[in-house]
Amino acid sequence: MADVKYLETLFEYHPDFPKPGVNFCDILPVLRDPLAFESLISHILHHIFTVTLPKLREGVPDAEKKSVKIDAIVGLDARGFLFGPQLAQRLGAAFLPVRKRGKLPGENVQAEYVKEYGTDVFELPSKPILSTSGKPANIIVVDDLIATGGSAGAAGELVRKVGGKTIEYIFVVAIPFLKGEEKLDAPSYQ
Repeated sequence: MADVKYLETLFEYHPDFPKPGVNFCDILPVLRDPLAFESLISHILHHIFTVTLPKLREGVPDAEKKSVKIDAIVGLDARGFLFGPQLAQRLGAAFLPVRKRGKLPGENVQAEYVKEYGTDVFELPSKPILSTSGKPANIIVVDDLIATGGSAGAAGELVRKVGGKTIEYIFVVAIPFLKGEEKLDAPSYQ
């Protein structure tokens, strides 16, 4: 797809950031170009409408297919916050931020994870996530990058802890040789 190739030309790489040996891929230049950012959001939505939702609706009676939807987008701290609300709004879904420990008020569930350069803890409010029908909510987890899969896997764990069902993980960039997708409980798209 030509627009994906164009988006990739906007990425900037920073060697030895945040530590020696890491070649950091910065997707933020895409946000400096409103048309590029719209192209990225449209590309992700096209995938959701043409691949994710049809798979989710397989085996559902025709009369009920339209009621099967994405109930929430979970965005990971912090770059998942850049894409998640845009996607949620256009899907008519809720947006739920997964934050690093100590950033959310109230009672939260926690999941610890190991990433390529350290460990951390993610939190999500402990309030149950249900669909409007009372069934577990269909959730898509979104972030800018998947490397080792630690942070995304922790987000999936949090979704399960509050009663949701992760149906897909969506990333802008992947580092395939780190095999992070193998740690996920649902398919991924990047």
